[in-house]
Amino acid sequence: MDQMPVGARTYRAPTGIAVLVVCAVLAVFLLGDAVVRGSWAQMLLYAPWVLLVLWLIYAISVVSMVRVDEEGANVQNVLRRTAFGWRRVAELDLRWQLDFTLDDGKKLACWGGPGRAQSPRLSRRSGELKVPQSLQALTEVRTRWENAAEQPVRTAGEGVDAPIRRSWDWPAIGALVVIVAWAAIAVAVTR
Repeated sequence: MDQMPVGARTYRAPTGIAVLVVCAVLAVFLLGDAVVRGSWAQMLLYAPWVLLVLWLIYAISVVSMVRVDEEGANVQNVLRRTAFGWRRVAELDLRWQLDFTLDDGKKLACWGGPGRAQSPRLSRRSGELKVPQSLQALTEVRTRWENAAEQPVRTAGEGVDAPIRRSWDWPAIGALVVIVAWAAIAVAVTR
């Protein structure tokens, strides 16, 4: 554990972006079909419902992630963001997903980070031990956390000593408000 991983690393569900792209292509097809078979006005009445489903897929499968660097971690679970320095971490574990226990006593499960996998197994061809990606990611995150403990104490609020900050994903919430307002207008127009 002498080596410190270099640079920031982001972990997210590997299938999230692929699912979003497939759904976006399907959404474009459905809205295009509404224009061809109906009219632009009809498409504008259907669009908020299609976009609402697309927004839900985005919020559930793409947004959740864990970003770690030498100073701390940023975790986003759907619309909630949490950022903290490594010195705020009391414990780190991999249960069904990466779990941080913070010094304020709260547990933070990372929905978009590495998830639980099978135990290491031998490769059939080479006979080498294959370690799952999730355990490799846990080792890398744990190495960053342990190496941060060796750094000198800085001014509070900086680097590894940064406080726990919780916030919301305001751009995604803003997009949801626009889509819901558009849907309300579509309902009012069609009654």
